[in-house]
Amino acid sequence: MLMQTLVSRIPISHRLLILGLMLLSALVILMPTEPADSRQSSKELSELSELYVPELFPLDTSLPAETEVSLFSEPEVEELPEPELTWHSITVQSGDALSNLFRRANVSQQTMLAILALGDSTRTLTRLFPGETLEFGLDEAGQLQELRYAINRLESLLVYRDEEGRFQSEHQHRAVEARTDYAAATIQSSFWHAGLSAGLSNNQIMALASIFGWDIDFALDIRAGDSFIVLFERNYSEDEFIGDGAILAAQFSNQGRVIQAVRHSDGHYYKPDGTSMRQAFLRAPVEFTRISSNFNPRRQHPVTGRVAPHNGIDYVAPVGTPIMATGDGRVTASTYNNLNGNYVFIQHGNNIITKYLHLSRRQVRVGDRVRQGQVIGRLGATGRVTGPHLHYEFVVNGVHRNPRTVQLPQAQALTGADKASFIAKANEVLTELQSQQQQLLAATP
Repeated sequence: MLMQTLVSRIPISHRLLILGLMLLSALVILMPTEPADSRQSSKELSELSELYVPELFPLDTSLPAETEVSLFSEPEVEELPEPELTWHSITVQSGDALSNLFRRANVSQQTMLAILALGDSTRTLTRLFPGETLEFGLDEAGQLQELRYAINRLESLLVYRDEEGRFQSEHQHRAVEARTDYAAATIQSSFWHAGLSAGLSNNQIMALASIFGWDIDFALDIRAGDSFIVLFERNYSEDEFIGDGAILAAQFSNQGRVIQAVRHSDGHYYKPDGTSMRQAFLRAPVEFTRISSNFNPRRQHPVTGRVAPHNGIDYVAPVGTPIMATGDGRVTASTYNNLNGNYVFIQHGNNIITKYLHLSRRQVRVGDRVRQGQVIGRLGATGRVTGPHLHYEFVVNGVHRNPRTVQLPQAQALTGADKASFIAKANEVLTELQSQQQQLLAATP
């Protein structure tokens, strides 16, 4: 009633105007939307810009440098720091079992069994030696989270719990860098002392002798004035020296002979023409010892005083020195008598027999197959002797031959493309080797 009274008081012209506006508004709402006229918008913006006075209304649309604007930015999640572990370093003592080490670290035996259950990857933990160390990383609750064991200088074992709390293991390896170096010397008193003075290690000296051991008897053939040069590798990890690497090439001048050896990709050593350094027999059955007598068919026997053939070489060394088979073959005798003492005979191919007399102990039996370099016994003083030594004989077709000079068959040589590529590489390496030798020997006081 009140609304009708108010409307009736409005002039009719005004009522008609209001009704028209309402109808117009309804039509606008019901009509489909059309895109705005870009030209009209531009005109309007232009008119507005004429009204803008920068000095009165400065606009600063820049945002702070650290502010990022994104319509879809996600809330930042703060990462929780890794929990710190308490580490216990346990050193293996003589007689320790693995369980003892875990007990001393306050880690349960059930945890130890769970780690060993990982299989081959953790089996090395059952072969620990005195002086080695296990590192146990425990959390705040005293639970083992990590176990570390340095297997050697380059490899370590890491055992850890994954996100689900189960143990996992991995072997970690340090990268190794091989750097090359040279060493050279002229022999004055002995090959061993010359090698040490050149900066070679004991192992490198022995390796060098092994390379040339088929051509040179290092107990007999070395003379003052002989010389050598070696190209070898030194291994480093993270700039830390960790040991000697391989010998890559070497040259030995012995009594006027020049013998050269280069390492091939197969790991073996060959002469510059591709023939193998390896031969069917070593020149000597012992390493770095002195000999008391030479091959002499008219030698006076030291016990009887009579002139009797000495169809071999005597090597004097301490009792117990290892005696090696100089070639592959089969043991035909391993026994004792009053003259030879303990002795071993080995039958090789090409009707060759080698004999080893006066041993303190024999380590092979009749019928055994032996390999070149295999220890067959120990030097002694058994039988008719005046002191500890090895008597070594080399018999070809029933005739005693001088082991120093007898011609020996060689191993298989390189052939084809393999030989051609090796020769090209060897020539390059040996040229550099000789150049380095002149410089190194010239600088030696």
